[in-house]
Amino acid sequence: MLLVPAVYSDPSLKVGFYKRSCPAVESIVRRTVRRAVSRNPGIGGGIIRMHFHDCFVRGCDGSVLLKSGPGGKQSERDHPANNPGLRGFEVIEEAKNRIESVCPNTVSCADILAFAARDSSSKLGRINYAVPAGRRDGRVTVFDEVTDNLPPPTSTADQLVANFARKGLSADEMVTLSGAHSIGASHCSSFSARLTHDQDPSLDRKFAAALKATCPRPPRNGGGRDPLVPLDSATPNWLDNKYYVELTAGRGLLTSDQTLVENSLTRKYVAVNARYGATWTAKYVKAMVKMGSIDVLTGSQGEIRSSCSFVN
Repeated sequence: MLLVPAVYSDPSLKVGFYKRSCPAVESIVRRTVRRAVSRNPGIGGGIIRMHFHDCFVRGCDGSVLLKSGPGGKQSERDHPANNPGLRGFEVIEEAKNRIESVCPNTVSCADILAFAARDSSSKLGRINYAVPAGRRDGRVTVFDEVTDNLPPPTSTADQLVANFARKGLSADEMVTLSGAHSIGASHCSSFSARLTHDQDPSLDRKFAAALKATCPRPPRNGGGRDPLVPLDSATPNWLDNKYYVELTAGRGLLTSDQTLVENSLTRKYVAVNARYGATWTAKYVKAMVKMGSIDVLTGSQGEIRSSCSFVN
């Protein structure tokens, strides 16, 4: 197990926040996550991605966990960027229920999600780190804000750099966090445009042929099968720097992956991460902690939800 010290976080968050109020919280989340990921490794990638999607929309406030309310008002959770792509909601809810049984009205869903992302990294990559806590849960979720804040899988490197900069993250941190695509999977519909007759020339030909064999041609009237494909074909269930090695070989699954080696600024970060696994791991930890501090609610802001799926 590689334990990397975390150095950056919002000053209102602190490691050991629940040491007195709920000392068992991190062990409860860890056991719940490890059990779920042991059954299905893809859940780990889903939870890490869920934490990212949460933090980029309204900050790390657990708003991505909220289900749509009455009257047809849709939540972030129902946005195509999150549904059906995100996985692991039931794991967060299970951990919340277990925590509520021993520490009612104490631990936020936003913190549980941050702990769970760390524990997924630990289970699938032996990457462990301290998570500053003290986040509060938001009461608002807005469907359209996902479109405004999350970069689509067709993003160019320049667009990604600009998007992450708006959240206070550097180009290097963006490339580093993209390494979470070392685990998990994506639906064919997220990259099928790269496989058309005017195929994306950055794709390795053998890799493209394998993708075409897996992904059926979408029917003209919509619908049809939409299989899942590993984001990293080399080590799909292990969080490591092989994702970057695959990029240098033209085997990035999404446009937003492969673009990182097509851009002169981001290419140098890819090269370093591909060559030095320990360097990428250390940067990943720091970037995850920094991302987990984006626009957090603390103190008397927001609430502590009783259920992660609904506001109190």
